[in-house]
Amino acid sequence: MAASEETTDQSAEARGVTPPGPAGPPAPPAPPPSGAAPAEQDARMPRWLPRAVILVLALVACFQLGSWAFHQLIGLLVNILIAFFLALAIEPAVARMAAGGMRRGLATFLMFLAVFVVTVGFLALLGSLLAGQIVAMVEGFPGYLDAVIKAINSTFHTELSRLEIQESVLRSDWLRKYVQNSASGVLDVSATVLGGLFKLLTIGLFSFYFAADGPRLRRALCSVLPPAKQAEVLRAWEIAVAKTGGYLYSRGLMALISGVATYIVLAVLGVPYAPALAVWVGLVSQFVPTIGTYLAGALPVLLAFTVDPWYALYVLGFVVIYQQFENYVLQPKLTSKTVDIHPAVAFGSVVAGTALLGAVGALIAIPAVATLQAFLGAYVKRYELTRDADSSTSRPRRRVRLPRLR
Repeated sequence: MAASEETTDQSAEARGVTPPGPAGPPAPPAPPPSGAAPAEQDARMPRWLPRAVILVLALVACFQLGSWAFHQLIGLLVNILIAFFLALAIEPAVARMAAGGMRRGLATFLMFLAVFVVTVGFLALLGSLLAGQIVAMVEGFPGYLDAVIKAINSTFHTELSRLEIQESVLRSDWLRKYVQNSASGVLDVSATVLGGLFKLLTIGLFSFYFAADGPRLRRALCSVLPPAKQAEVLRAWEIAVAKTGGYLYSRGLMALISGVATYIVLAVLGVPYAPALAVWVGLVSQFVPTIGTYLAGALPVLLAFTVDPWYALYVLGFVVIYQQFENYVLQPKLTSKTVDIHPAVAFGSVVAGTALLGAVGALIAIPAVATLQAFLGAYVKRYELTRDADSSTSRPRRRVRLPRLR
């Protein structure tokens, strides 16, 4: 019997069938396929992805909020920039009076009072000039109109009259529309005037605080910087004060000389309102960049033309000659120690400032560039020219003679 069982087991093993044996521990489960675990890992979201998405959204929101705030505050920032440059311009005078024992607040107030008196006097002279000319034009308008009508009738053989023209103009539809539009635009003009006054008040307050509390402002700024950076900030501040104040004072001196010369010429020719015109030419030609000379000279030429056409030609010749004298003789001597920058650089800075900030940028462009040039010049190392470089820049070029063709 045992032999038969052994024979059966051997035959079963030969066929590859496992014979049934006694009950034992269960076999371990089969391992999962090799591709199952990576598939589950790929299906899961990385832990850093939600935080990265939240961070990107927060950065975008902060950028949008900052951009919106900057566009809302651009007007205030421009006013603060103007006030800062005005404070730098009057800083030398305020510091000099403060060194003499006067309080900085009182010295700043006196400087602002002087600027206010000069501005009001200029506006009063200019207003009297414009008012007188407008009254003269209104009084002489009927005579001008009669002369024009007479010339038209004699040339084109018509029979026009001033009364008929006046009635047709008063009854026209375009005059009624113009009056209605002017009446509706009064509110806009009032809002513009009030906005301008508010801007002037803002600039005046900020410039007063910057000038009166200049040392305290510098201490507060330097207290948050390391000692090495404090020296650089103070150096940049002193350069900015020197360049801005020098620019303003040199321009003021040239405006005085230009105004006096213009007054002498207009008084000799007998042009009316010579003092107001002299003040106009002096200030506009010096403090309005690029086109100030042409704006300043146009008004005296027009008023001289009303007196005598030859007088207008004389005034135009004086403006041209004086401008050349100022550009090549007077201005280099006065600005050589204050804002000594190349004319091309000055013109480019004015154009760039106008493109960035409009008229404000044009006014502050030259002192800003002069300050930057002086500040960078202190850190740019210069070397002596070699003999070849010196000779190539100073020696005149020789003319090369070409052989003649036979």
